[in-house]
Amino acid sequence: MVKKKLSTRKKKKKINLPFGKLYVKAGGNNTIITLTDEKGNKISWGGTGQAGFDWAKQATPYAAEEFTKQLLGEAKDLFGLKEVAIIAKGVWYWRDWVFKAINDLWDIKIRYISEKTPIQFGGCRGVKR
Repeated sequence: MVKKKLSTRKKKKKINLPFGKLYVKAGGNNTIITLTDEKGNKISWGGTGQAGFDWAKQATPYAAEEFTKQLLGEAKDLFGLKEVAIIAKGVWYWRDWVFKAINDLWDIKIRYISEKTPIQFGGCRGVKR
């Protein structure tokens, strides 16, 4: 008779995250938000589709606001998030609604806001006469 070895489960690490970075990529069709720790390790991420919005509704500022509230609410409960730094990328006004959503959550403070939208300069060389 062969004895079976009982499997042991690994304990999940308890993540304590008082400060995190919130990367906001505002595109034309969706808003993608990523929450990382100070070193840049991804903790949580998603788009407005995870908040229950479909197709054209994903591209609304209201969807970005609701998803931000949902993501940061879960991070506050699970990881003890108290302060965020926002790194915004994109030219759409959806990201302003993300700032509004964070202001609505009184428990989470904004440390700083950084703009990482690439700006075109110089352009191509002109045609020779």
